[in-house]
Formats: sequence, structure tokens, C-alpha cells
Amino acid sequence: MKAKLREKKARRWALAVLAVVLVGGFFAVRYWRSRADALPEGIASGNGRIESREVDVATRLPLRVRTVLVEEGELVRRGQVLALMDTVTLEQELAEARESLAAAHEQQAVASAEIARRNSEIELARIEVERSQNLVAERAGSQRELDVRTTALRVARAGLAEAHANLRVAEQQVQVADANVAVIQSRIDDATLTSPVLGRVLYRLAEPGEVLGAGGAVLTLVNLEDVYMEIFLPANQAAEVQIGAEARVRLDYAPDRVAPGYVSFVSPEAQFTPREVETASEREQLMFRVKIQVPRELVVDYTEQIKTGVRGVGYVRLRDDAVWPEFLQRNLLAPRESDTRPATAK
Repeated sequence: MKAKLREKKARRWALAVLAVVLVGGFFAVRYWRSRADALPEGIASGNGRIESREVDVATRLPLRVRTVLVEEGELVRRGQVLALMDTVTLEQELAEARESLAAAHEQQAVASAEIARRNSEIELARIEVERSQNLVAERAGSQRELDVRTTALRVARAGLAEAHANLRVAEQQVQVADANVAVIQSRIDDATLTSPVLGRVLYRLAEPGEVLGAGGAVLTLVNLEDVYMEIFLPANQAAEVQIGAEARVRLDYAPDRVAPGYVSFVSPEAQFTPREVETASEREQLMFRVKIQVPRELVVDYTEQIKTGVRGVGYVRLRDDAVWPEFLQRNLLAPRESDTRPATAK
């Protein structure tokens, strides 16, 4: 019986010692990590998440959606065709406009031919006037015949002026018809909706068969060419942040990878404050929004890995002489070689 009691006590002691070791190890690891992640003077940090601007892909004209070529979550390149609108009516209008343009060209050709005919008539009338003048001078012709031929020359010249006026009208009609064709063609071109950015489809807002008004959105994209993280810093640190200051971004799911960045915006107003701000300690609680921009060339190279909404920590260098800690210098991402970048992501 005593042996059993001693065995139980020994087990309890062993378990107690094991618990102490585990707890001590846990706090030791936490202490070691806190020391490893400690920030030197001149470096500030704040929690944030990866964000990007949203871009709507919309129709300029009230048209019916013919087809949508992408799905939500799909990566799209700048200039890629995303959706097509129904342009049957516009195609008919374009055919009519081209017929009007062809008719205007015919009228222009007729006016040009009329000018050529009038020039021939003037040349003949001029020759006849000269002949009549010679005959009158030699007393072999009558003054009446000279007057008739002189009048005919004047009429021919007036007809030429009229033909030139008709030609100008025809040329203007050609320009109007050509502009009309260009306008309708541009409307047809606008019915092909392309991606204005390198991005990812966030929402698919319309389906084939739906009729949209002018400005109706078909898709919403996340612009992956404009990726940033917003953090909040207390007033005393925000006051030291300079636009363009060097920054770092580290994400929770990949703490060993660090992305470089720079400060592109510091809010001039506090984002949230105590109800009353009277003392110095209360003023220190004012929090200001700081935007850390990730360089575009880096974003383009790692487009496939970028996911907006991912949380992490942003770091900002407050002074130029501040030294980045070692954990923010390891595995610092850099743009890949130019020949490995996506050709369509320019």
C-alpha cells in the first residue's frame, strides 16, 4: 500500500515538474520572440490589412448584356475583354450610316465633275469671246455677237462658282456622314468592355440578358496595381512620419516574408479620439491613419500571391538614421528580373 502511495506521489511530482517546464518554456519562447520582434527607436508599427482600390467596369450606353467572360476571383490583365454588350441595333445604325457616307461621296464626285464641265465651258466661251473681239476689230463681225459671247462667258463663270459651292456642301456632307460613322463605331467599340487595370474580379454584378442603363456596372475589380496597407499611429509618432518614408509590410500568414513599401499618405485629422481632449495624456491617444504603399513593380511580379483583406503589421521608419531590425531585413522581397514579368501587365 505504501509503495502505491509513493508511486502516486512520484507521478504527481513528475507531472508538476513537467507542467513547470512547459509553462517556463512557453514564457521563455514568448520572451524570446518579443525580444526578437522588438522595435528599435525610430521605428513605429501598427496593425492593418492589405487593401486595394476597387474599379467598376460599366457600360457607357443603355444596352443588353450579351455575355460575361470572367468569374469572380479570376485574375484579369489590363486590356483583357471581360464582357460583351448586345450591339444588333448599333450594327444596323452603322450600316445605314455607311450607306449615307457612300451617297455623300457620290455627291462629292458629281460636284467635282460639274466643276470640270464648267471649266471646259469657260474655256470655250473665252476662246469665242477672243474670236469675236478679233472679228469686231477687223470689222468682220458684229458687236451684238461679241456681247452675246461675253455674256455667255460670265454665265459660265457664275456656273463655276455655283459648282464650287456645291462641292463644298458635298464635302461637308461627307464629313458629317464620316463623323456619324465614327460615332456609331465608337459606341460599338464601347460595347466591348475591357479591363482598365491588372486586377482580380471581386463582384459579378450583371448576367447575360440583363438590360443596363448608361453607367450600369457589369463587374467590380480589385486593382492589383494599387496595393497598400493602412495602419494607425498615435499622435506623437504620426507627427514624425514623412511622406515617402521607407516602410515595411509583414503578413500574418507569411511572417518570414517582408515586403518593402513607402508612406504615401498621412491623415491630417485624427481617425478616432477620446470624447474630451484636454490633457497631454489624452492627446497622445489620438490615432492618425498612415498609408503604406507597396511599389507597383513589386505588386506586378507577385500578382498571383496577392490577396486583399489579409491582415498583418506595417512598419514605418520615423527617422532616416533609424536602423531596421534584423527580422525586417531577412527575406525582403524584391522585383524579379524584367524578362520574367507578365508581358500583359505593363
